[in-house]
Amino acid sequence: MCLIVFSVRQHPAFPLVVAANRDEFFRRPTATMDWWYSETAGRDVLAGRDLLSGGTWLAVDGAGQVSAVTNVREGTQVQGTHSRGELPLLALAEENNALEARLQQHKGRYSGFNLVRLDGQAGWYFSNRDAHPGRHVHRGTYGLSNHLLQTPWPKLLRLRNSVTSLLEDASSENTDELHQRLIERLQDTTPAPDQELPDTGVGRDTERFLSSPFIVGSDYGTRATTVVTVSASGDIRVTEQGWGPEGEKEDIRRFRWQRSA
Repeated sequence: MCLIVFSVRQHPAFPLVVAANRDEFFRRPTATMDWWYSETAGRDVLAGRDLLSGGTWLAVDGAGQVSAVTNVREGTQVQGTHSRGELPLLALAEENNALEARLQQHKGRYSGFNLVRLDGQAGWYFSNRDAHPGRHVHRGTYGLSNHLLQTPWPKLLRLRNSVTSLLEDASSENTDELHQRLIERLQDTTPAPDQELPDTGVGRDTERFLSSPFIVGSDYGTRATTVVTVSASGDIRVTEQGWGPEGEKEDIRRFRWQRSA
């Protein structure tokens, strides 16, 4: 993923809401979101699959836990020996302390990353570019892009504010409408003003191209928009809208189940 906003215990009917865009090269082979058994996670997961390096960018398990990874944008990318795609699956397999110890010991295996694991009670965040990695995430609405958690990039602030406003008026009786409206908010193509662009070492033109919540391009852009809601009653719904080059709408997939123990 390249932009994630998540809300934990901010709405009485929806203790967990996740809204995310995955940005990637369109030529990179990918399997669309579906259920499959992950040996790394040790369970069935609902996730897309990276068919080049393996793993995924966002996964949901039967209990409604959500894990996701974003890259850290760096001018000089240090190539890791392991794919970051295994991280969301590891996050579903291990408890916080064990996972933190593993990542602290082996964080040099991976290129720069941010990892979150969330449920309807709380969350956990780790980045191998954070001076103090391993943080508990408590009640609130958060944003994560290609820098550290809550780094106030314009695209992150726009989407976080938009989602916060939407949830304030969300009805517990129409989850489908909430998903659709979140997908619409995630289609925001507004670029950041040049004076507000971050400087991550990739050049001003690239910073400008990547500065909107939804990225439209012919070779690289937003490929999937994913929304996850977990209700107070344990109703879990996942919607994923696929996108092609130049923002062309592709297939939409919807999943719904009751939270398992």
